[in-house]
Amino acid sequence: MTHTIDGGRSFSRAIHGILLSFPVALFATALAADIAYLNTAEIQWTNFASWAIAGALVFGGLVAAWALVDWLLKLRRADSGSRLLYFAVVALMWVLGLVNAFHHARDAWSSVGTVGVGLSAVTTILALVAGWMFFSRTTRLEAAR
Repeated sequence: MTHTIDGGRSFSRAIHGILLSFPVALFATALAADIAYLNTAEIQWTNFASWAIAGALVFGGLVAAWALVDWLLKLRRADSGSRLLYFAVVALMWVLGLVNAFHHARDAWSSVGTVGVGLSAVTTILALVAGWMFFSRTTRLEAAR
C-alpha cells in the first residue's frame, strides 16, 4: 500500500503551515493568560496576554498575506471558493486580534474583563478553525493497492 500526499508545492505549504501554527498557539496563550488574570488579579498576566496577542498578529498578518496571494493566484481553480473562505477566516481572525490588542492596551481591570476574554476566545476559535481548514485541505491521502 502506498500513500501519496496531495499538493505539488509541499515546501511552500509547509512554511505556510508553520506560520499558521503561531497564531493558533499565541491566541490560545492569550486566552489562558486572560483567564489566569481573572482568577488571580495578577497584572503580569495582562502583560503576557498583550505580548502573546502582538506575536499572533505578526504571524497572522503573514498568514493572511500568504492566503490572499494564494487565492489570487489560483482564482480559476475549482477550489478557489474554499481558498477565499480560508482567507476570510484568517482576515477576520487578524482584525479581531487587532481589536483585542487595542482592548488589552487599556489600563488594569478594563484591559481584560468580559470583553477581553470574549475577544481572546473568538480569536482563538478562529485560529483553530483556520488551522483545521488549512490542514484538512493539505493532508488528503490516497491509498493505492
